[in-house]
Amino acid sequence: MQLTDYVHTFGQSLLARHGERVHKIALNAGFTCPNRDGSKGIGGCTFCNNASFSPNGRQATPMDDQMDSGRRRIARRTRASKFLAYFQAYTNTYAEVAELKRLYDEALEHSDVIGLSVGTRPDCVPAEVLDLLAGYRDRGHEVWLELGLQSAFDASLARVNRGHGWREYEQACVAARSRGLPVCCHLIVGLPGETGWHARRTLERVLQAGVEGLKLHPLHVVKGTQLANEWRHGEYTPLALADYVDIAADLIERTPWEVVYHRVTGTAPENLLLAPDWCSQKWPVVNAIVAELARRGSRQGTRAGQDGQEDSRHVA
Repeated sequence: MQLTDYVHTFGQSLLARHGERVHKIALNAGFTCPNRDGSKGIGGCTFCNNASFSPNGRQATPMDDQMDSGRRRIARRTRASKFLAYFQAYTNTYAEVAELKRLYDEALEHSDVIGLSVGTRPDCVPAEVLDLLAGYRDRGHEVWLELGLQSAFDASLARVNRGHGWREYEQACVAARSRGLPVCCHLIVGLPGETGWHARRTLERVLQAGVEGLKLHPLHVVKGTQLANEWRHGEYTPLALADYVDIAADLIERTPWEVVYHRVTGTAPENLLLAPDWCSQKWPVVNAIVAELARRGSRQGTRAGQDGQEDSRHVA
């Protein structure tokens, strides 16, 4: 059993569209975040330590060096020869348009880079930025706008100091898709106070707004965050693996097949991860999700159209 037997993955989608394997190279272009520099807030989201997911760490190195190291990492496990430049660390549209164009153009100068994937916040994509990204797509590049929503519940977003709400996401999504830009929405399962009901309801709202891709992440506790303090004081308890797998399978079943899953779980380096320990490895989690879908006799889209309102008593 493989994930691709049950889930429409990003790798599948790229292979079908380009006729060969295409992989992302994660880049740190030295951006910050309006939720850190005082524009929106100080300290960022309670769960955020960017080093926990950026392979290039906190210090931005020259783009060429990052591209080379990314190619070497990917070469160790795949034969891919085409890449997407994945602007990952912090908020990758948080600069003047001229500076964004310079950085994006620099990445696309590499002959084996066929497009961009740009991770950002829904409150940091003004019209001129969307026009810039749409221009690359119009010239034939593969372009994805990755919007970090995490939850459709404003109370949950406020609790983790996110600095934006559902409305900003919905507006950004509509504006991007009106320009032909595909949107990949990031969702976190296990936010403080949330249950499986919240995750299903969030997915329902995201699908209603329109989306081309999804990323699922379990909330994990890493060093150097406010969430770590809450965990130490017993104010936050992470999900058990079985609970995450159950919720992830629920969401996958409810997602139409044409929506692409860029990721079904997320990990953190062992030197930063505090809890839960199962978030240190990807494949045991992926395999558990596959096994659960197989046990159910289900796959992506099996329950598409069934919303998350079946048990509103679970609202925390």
